Amino acid sequence: MQTDSDIVIAGGGLNGAALALALAQAGFRVIVADAQAAMRQAAPDFDGRAYAMAAGSVRLLRAIGVWGEVVAHAQPILHITVSQGRAGQGADPGRLDFDHAELDDGPMGYMVEDRYLRTALQGALAAMPGVTLLNGATVQTQHPDAGGIAVGLADGQGLTARLLVGADGRDSGTALRAGITRSGRDYGQTAIVCAVAHDRPHGGTAHQMFLPQGPLAILPLTGNRSSIVWTETTARATDIMALDDPGFLDALRPAFGSFLGQIALVGRRFAYPLTLSLAQRIVAERVALVGDAAHGVHPLAGQGLNAGLRDVAALVDVLGAARQRGEDIGTGPVLARYARWRGVDNGGLAAATNGFNLLFSNDNPVLRLGRGLGLAAVAALPPLRRALMREAAGLTGELPALMR
Repeated sequence: MQTDSDIVIAGGGLNGAALALALAQAGFRVIVADAQAAMRQAAPDFDGRAYAMAAGSVRLLRAIGVWGEVVAHAQPILHITVSQGRAGQGADPGRLDFDHAELDDGPMGYMVEDRYLRTALQGALAAMPGVTLLNGATVQTQHPDAGGIAVGLADGQGLTARLLVGADGRDSGTALRAGITRSGRDYGQTAIVCAVAHDRPHGGTAHQMFLPQGPLAILPLTGNRSSIVWTETTARATDIMALDDPGFLDALRPAFGSFLGQIALVGRRFAYPLTLSLAQRIVAERVALVGDAAHGVHPLAGQGLNAGLRDVAALVDVLGAARQRGEDIGTGPVLARYARWRGVDNGGLAAATNGFNLLFSNDNPVLRLGRGLGLAAVAALPPLRRALMREAAGLTGELPALMR
């Protein structure tokens, strides 16, 4: 098949844009079909959205040339504190503290606002030779054969490539058309995402407190600001989101506490119903999935985007090595290497986040005692603590070249 490009990417969000940049830098011809009618523009002012970028993800962003546009606006994560408690009663005795000084790799990660990360990726994408960005382009059909894959857009345009990559989210049309089913569960929880300004400095510390209704993450942003990911039962979250801003802050304060002084909202509030959603496989005939199209997990560990970027880095490694060997990059044996590489990691992350949420999102006194003892035990074992820190920073396992 004579092809228009080597790879068509369905979806031009954060994962799709990063993948296109990395592939183009590796010498592939790439077309990005993004359903947005125009280049996705970040909010000119802070809208409350931010991401916890693990150290491995930062390495990838540096490798594809966008970290330099982001770093001046990024907040290093220097400490992480994990505890459990009840709203209005503070944390229980026995907590787990991580300090970046125990690692040799710098900060464990960075907090980056959506407006800076999205702008940097989109700007680099628009300027990258070898990338064709089609805005307002929805992939409607895909027909693989032995020579390649024919991709039909909603406007009638046809594209041909060796491989189609689905970076089109949890409701991935790419996966659906490839006959890939999904499994998962509804947690009955909703994540409320916002940002607050506070009187006292956070010191670069990220706090993860497990409350009976769900975890509360307080993540440091630049200045005296923090990003909030507050998990509540869906019914209570609906009531909270219906409050005006003063009422919302009144509801947040008992869970947030007073350790950072007075708090005030910055930007908007968002609510995301939480589900576990896993593609039963991440490859099909001339199709590969990355990011939420492959796996949607609970946000309690902040690993959603990081897992997607690990998909990106692994896929670029696999495709680059296949091309060097003279292989057709869209064939089954090539894609099977990607599936094997990412399958264990994705499955382990899903099991871990699901298990931790089930273990901690309750007020069972026996489990509560056991959890406290477990946190204290890990805190007392430096080798285990350092291993967990490296895992959280995305520095363990078989790292793709872009993350080394």
